[in-house]
Amino acid sequence: MPNAFAHVELNTDDPKRATKFYRALFDWKLKAMPGMDYTMIDVGTGTGGGMQKNPMPNAPASWLPYVTVDDVKKTLVKARKAGAKIALDYTEIGEMGAIGVFVDPAGAALGVWQPGAGAASAAATTKKAARKAPAKKATKAAKPAATKAKPKKKATKKR
Repeated sequence: MPNAFAHVELNTDDPKRATKFYRALFDWKLKAMPGMDYTMIDVGTGTGGGMQKNPMPNAPASWLPYVTVDDVKKTLVKARKAGAKIALDYTEIGEMGAIGVFVDPAGAALGVWQPGAGAASAAATTKKAARKAPAKKATKAAKPAATKAKPKKKATKKR
C-alpha cells in the first residue's frame, strides 16, 4: 500500500462557526452525519475530510491529516518504536475501518486509517461518480456556449 493521505480532519471548539466559515470560503459540500457530532467535507476531487468538536480539552483547534495503512495496530507499534507517542490507540469506526493517532518525535500529530468494508463501498461510489463527471462536464460546457450565443443574437436584433 502506498500510504496516501486519505482524510483531513478539523478539531475545533466551535464546529458550527467553522462550518459557517468554510462553507462561505470554499465550494465544499458539508454534510452533517446523522446521530453524530461530525460534519463530512466533500471537496469534489482530492482528499476530503471532516469537522468535529475537539476531543481533547484545552487543545488548540487544528487540522489533522490521516494516512492510509494496511494495519493500524502494527503501524502504531512501529511509530512507538521509532520514537512517537501514541495520542489515540487503535479505535474502530464501524464499517469505515479503524484509526489511530500518534505524535512524532518533532511534535507533529498524524492519524493513520485502516479502511473497512464500508470504506470500500464508499470509494466505489466515488469512483463511479468520477467516471461519470467528465461526460457531465463536457455536456454542461457545451450547453452554456450555445446559450451564450443565443442572447448575443437577440441583443443584436433589439438594437
